[in-house]
Amino acid sequence: MQALFIGQTYIDVTFLTDRVPTGDEKHVASAYAVSFGGNAVTAAFCCAKLSTVPDLVTSVADDWLGRMFLDMAAKYGIPVHTRKVGSSSLSFIMPKDGQRAIVRCRDGNYLNPFPVLDLAGSRVLHVDGHQPDAAIHYAKKCRSAGILTSLDGGGLRSNTHELLAFIDVAIVAERLCEQMQLAPSEMLEYLKARGCRIGGVTSGERGLLWYDEMGAIHLMTALPVPSQQILDTSGAGDVFHGAYVHSYVANPDKLWEEHLRFARAAAAHKIQHLGNEAGLPTLAEIEAIRRKFGEPP
Repeated sequence: MQALFIGQTYIDVTFLTDRVPTGDEKHVASAYAVSFGGNAVTAAFCCAKLSTVPDLVTSVADDWLGRMFLDMAAKYGIPVHTRKVGSSSLSFIMPKDGQRAIVRCRDGNYLNPFPVLDLAGSRVLHVDGHQPDAAIHYAKKCRSAGILTSLDGGGLRSNTHELLAFIDVAIVAERLCEQMQLAPSEMLEYLKARGCRIGGVTSGERGLLWYDEMGAIHLMTALPVPSQQILDTSGAGDVFHGAYVHSYVANPDKLWEEHLRFARAAAAHKIQHLGNEAGLPTLAEIEAIRRKFGEPP
């Protein structure tokens, strides 16, 4: 095991449409994609695409969508440790003008305890707050074993405050700032107070406000992808997380600024493609993005 990711499985249906039908109307989308989804799940697939294949603890239902997901994971060689649910979860995603509207259908009623795994050889734990019992269990276990812990803080969950005490790298969304009524700069101070070594707030096209190993605060602007090339921003944050986990595993001695710059290029690739799977970058594609925007690969 190189890394362990813990999350909630979704099947994402992403489609482009110039309007949403109402009443008894029907309308045909101009394009669509069906893919795996979920924050830590998508990050795990990104990490695997970049050659760091993680283990994944996630929800799986015994239905045709669940079996389809397991086929997807097998294609990437990802070992899946299942947590049973009654029905597969779905997301319907409508990207438009650099934003995306999402309708989620989720079954978070777990039918069995989370699996207890041997972490021998693992270098990183990445969680997104789903499965809070599993997240806190493994975060404590990894912290005591000296394994790096990472959090995708997309929103406020039942044990976010407690969990952060065992997180080394916390990259959170503006949505969490809004839910906690904190400005991004105040969120960074909060993350420092919880003991996070690296912390950041993502703000989409405005970039990443973050602090480094010494606590110094920086603004990492987003790469200037032309608006006409931006197709689907959904999943860009998940790709960002998966990419920096890979970068850390591959180059643990590099500074976090370099890991985050690598991840920024991965996210810039994602937003130019429809759906999560189509947007997963290769190492060569990340290098091409960095060259295009004047960064050394």
